[in-house]
Amino acid sequence: MPPHVALNHATRYSYERAITLGPQTIRLRPAPHARTPIVSYALSIEPRPHFLKWMQDPQGNQLARVLFPGRVTHFEVTVDLVAGMATINPFDFFLEPEAETWPFSYDPVLEQELAPFRRTEPAGPLLQALLAAISRQE
Repeated sequence: MPPHVALNHATRYSYERAITLGPQTIRLRPAPHARTPIVSYALSIEPRPHFLKWMQDPQGNQLARVLFPGRVTHFEVTVDLVAGMATINPFDFFLEPEAETWPFSYDPVLEQELAPFRRTEPAGPLLQALLAAISRQE
């Protein structure tokens, strides 16, 4: 049986007076497609009462959306997690035959899905100035 590691994350905010806190999105849950086994997971949110709904982003990550019906004087998020420390070979995967040589082309559907992550914008004036200031001499 592999060893386990326990993780605790706590974030606390205190306010001088009662405030209206807008919707909060909490991204502190392991991805369901991660290979590290999660033995236990607990999310605690204060103050109560609050409304908690779990959602997924386009990449399949789980997000907690929290709404507070009244004014609050503090906001606390605590995550307790136990993960199995199994040995995982990071090179244990298959390549599609079309990706075995580089450069390669994506399937048109995949190309469109990856577009937001691959799109670049032209360098703005600040980046251009920074790049121009870098010496190219060896």
